[in-house]
Amino acid sequence: MFSGGSQTRAGLRPAAKQGLPVKILVANLGSTSFKYRLFDMVDERVLARGGVERIGAPGSRCFAQTERGSREEEAPVPDHAVAVEACLRLLCDPRNGVLANAAELSAIGFKAVHAQALTGVHRVDAEVLAAMEAYNDVAPAHNPPYVRAMRLLTERLPQIPLVAAFETGFHESIPAAERLYAVPLEWAKFGIQRWGFHGASHRYIAGQAAKRLNNPAARIISCHLGGSSSLCAIAQGRSRANSLGMSPQTGLPHNNRVGDFDPFALPALMRATGKSLEQILDALANRSGLLGLSGGFSNDLRDLEHQAKQGNAIAQQALDVFVAAVRHYLGAYLLLLNGADAIVFTGGIGENSSTIRAMVCADLEWFGIALDPVRNREAKGEVPVHSQSSRVQIWIMPTNEELIVARQVQALLSE
Repeated sequence: MFSGGSQTRAGLRPAAKQGLPVKILVANLGSTSFKYRLFDMVDERVLARGGVERIGAPGSRCFAQTERGSREEEAPVPDHAVAVEACLRLLCDPRNGVLANAAELSAIGFKAVHAQALTGVHRVDAEVLAAMEAYNDVAPAHNPPYVRAMRLLTERLPQIPLVAAFETGFHESIPAAERLYAVPLEWAKFGIQRWGFHGASHRYIAGQAAKRLNNPAARIISCHLGGSSSLCAIAQGRSRANSLGMSPQTGLPHNNRVGDFDPFALPALMRATGKSLEQILDALANRSGLLGLSGGFSNDLRDLEHQAKQGNAIAQQALDVFVAAVRHYLGAYLLLLNGADAIVFTGGIGENSSTIRAMVCADLEWFGIALDPVRNREAKGEVPVHSQSSRVQIWIMPTNEELIVARQVQALLSE
């Protein structure tokens, strides 16, 4: 059976006996980068943020910004364990650090993506690492660097608890009608289903939008649009559907990942190109999405918007395909929720591209959805951008995935 977030694992640090966990470091890993935020969970204040760039390459740079100032240093950083140690050194620096020593750190939390037969929030141990490693090929851009870093940190910093908060956890409430694929039922025991991702972001939007609307039961469509994108249908604070499926390569077109794709195209592609299945999958995971649609020009939507304004038809077509996919799921979720109280745009694209927001919301007045063009064009930060005539509120909300992970880590350790 699949293990959910409500089922905690044995062997946890007895945090409750030591008082509530207070200072939690939340890590965001890339293949050659480490970024973090340090929270004081007494008041959920960000004490510091920073990270390391160019891990394993010349010119590695470690930086930290705290309440007491900023500092950076260049030094060889061969792996993620050394990166964390370098960041802790800056955080404990007597000049502008915020920790007396590393022992003040209650835990390191990870916004983990996927694992075989495992979801929810768990203390990182050999079983969790093995479950993540088993899905390296399902989440190839995410799981390998996380597994490598977690193994290194477990060996090098055994005194600091590591906690994985899986993005799939928020979507455990999705009903079977929106979760199951139309495949042989026995495949479900292998985990073949729509898992849904971006759980920390959509969980934050669910709570923040309900607060802004003063309605805990609000019907919300959360549009997390960025390098990786998804839509989520939310009702009463719970996920009802998510555009991402079995893997993070599905749903909307991403910056370089394919999105929805017919698997029966694979043998035709293999015959036509002479490439192996692994090579085709690599292209779908790394050279598709906006990058593929632009003919290899760019995976950055800002570049495509600029080129489209200059009359580049290929760039405009890439934008049109992306927007059509967003509107496809938006329409489906309006039906699923029997309307919406709010549509929320978040993520790098959702927060910053007035062009994409206008394209997504175009000609939807029949649904009671009307964007205010001036508000939309001038919007910054967390603001409403709907017109006075709109029955559905439209918001821009910067997400806070790190805070959600910190709360999940605190809840687990406090048990």
